[in-house]
Amino acid sequence: MEQFASAGHLASWAGMCSGNRQSGGKRQSGRTNKGNRWLRGVLVQAAWAASHTKGSYFSSQFRSLVGRRGKKRALVALGHTMLVIIYYLLKRQTTFQDLGADYLDRYEKDRLQQNLIRCLERLGNRVVVEPVAPAA
Repeated sequence: MEQFASAGHLASWAGMCSGNRQSGGKRQSGRTNKGNRWLRGVLVQAAWAASHTKGSYFSSQFRSLVGRRGKKRALVALGHTMLVIIYYLLKRQTTFQDLGADYLDRYEKDRLQQNLIRCLERLGNRVVVEPVAPAA
């Protein structure tokens, strides 16, 4: 991993970074560069398999991205995440610890709450949120 200055450099070499073509301040393309086609193909296949694993961080990240970006772009984003994790695992010589399927819900608790309230209000309900006192 000493060949690459950072995880971003590795991801760019592999072709797993979104493009940033701009002209006059207007974004024209987010297309990824070609990169190493063999590594890129393996990462996308690994991302597809990881997205179908129940109860993992990767599957929850895939579900979170698929609604906004679509399946193929979500797979590239998940492959990018996996490549960054692999980079740091090899560089630090450590083991992988999955964050869990509910990590994004715990991390973005307020955002999840606002989305659920908005959904209920769209269905014609009035929502009043009151925090529950923790059980002793």
